[in-house]
Amino acid sequence: MSKIIRKSLLLLLFAVVICCVLYPLVLLAIGQTFFPFQSNGSIVNGPDGKPVGSLLIAQPFTKDEYFQPRPSAAGYDGTASSSSALASSNYALRDRVARTLGPIVKYAAGPKAGQLVASDIEDWFQHDVYQGSPHIVAQWATMHTSDAQAWVNTDSLHTQYVSDWSKSHPNIVSQFIKSNPSIPQPAPSDLAVTFFQSFSDENPGKFLSAVADTGADGKVATVIKPVGTGTDIQSAFFDMWRLDHPNDSLQDIPGDMVTTSGSGLDPDITMENAVYQLDRVSAKWALDLKRNQKDVRSEIENILQKDSFAPLDGIAGEKMVNVLQVNLALRSLYGAPQ
Repeated sequence: MSKIIRKSLLLLLFAVVICCVLYPLVLLAIGQTFFPFQSNGSIVNGPDGKPVGSLLIAQPFTKDEYFQPRPSAAGYDGTASSSSALASSNYALRDRVARTLGPIVKYAAGPKAGQLVASDIEDWFQHDVYQGSPHIVAQWATMHTSDAQAWVNTDSLHTQYVSDWSKSHPNIVSQFIKSNPSIPQPAPSDLAVTFFQSFSDENPGKFLSAVADTGADGKVATVIKPVGTGTDIQSAFFDMWRLDHPNDSLQDIPGDMVTTSGSGLDPDITMENAVYQLDRVSAKWALDLKRNQKDVRSEIENILQKDSFAPLDGIAGEKMVNVLQVNLALRSLYGAPQ
């Protein structure tokens, strides 16, 4: 019996050594010798020589000088890979797509063909009339309660703004409590709809956005202020603007500009997507560099073509570009954006 046990233990030890020691070491040696870049995560360095990301994982870019990746249901968190799993009928999907479209969609026909609708959204918003009724913000908060509450909870500055408002409007808060006896001590998010209704009455044609403000001491701080223009308005109210302008012809948008990938971390975008962003990117670089936009656009197009690829060397699928790789090429060519 002891002989059988001894043989079994020896076989187990042999299997452990082979599978858990020798096999990983062999793979490590092969990877580090022949594929060091890929086996170390395809990490790339910035101009200062420090790692800036992986070519395998998408990351957001905040400046207009750079191309943007696909939306991410994982918040571009490499440890939280996931798809949105939202059906086409889901309100959350429609809202996210509409928010993406607002600042980027263009007219397809008419005298404004090729122009962004963003400025027209702002003009319409400032007139403060939706479907023939005044107070767009109040209507938005009533129709999109979850969005109004999300706005309050998204940022501590937003929460504090509503909290300060509640202290300066005790009568409105008392009426809310009277109408909602189950909420005797409402949190800022509970007051979201009531707050925006009050704000809309007091600030027609305005919304709230974070802006840089210089204090009396000369220090710049981020504060929440009423505004009549900006990407927050273009994003939040595009869907309502569209319902008010159903006959305006708008350009089709590449699907991967508004849809997430299965992983939420896809680092590549289609060439069609990149070309759609090209006007914005080239215009901003031309402004920074004080150069002709046409020349800058041509240079960036060359970068896109040079760095593009297609599955199976073009046999299957369409041309793609890696967002991080292209943005690093722009940084290398033009330097740091202003």
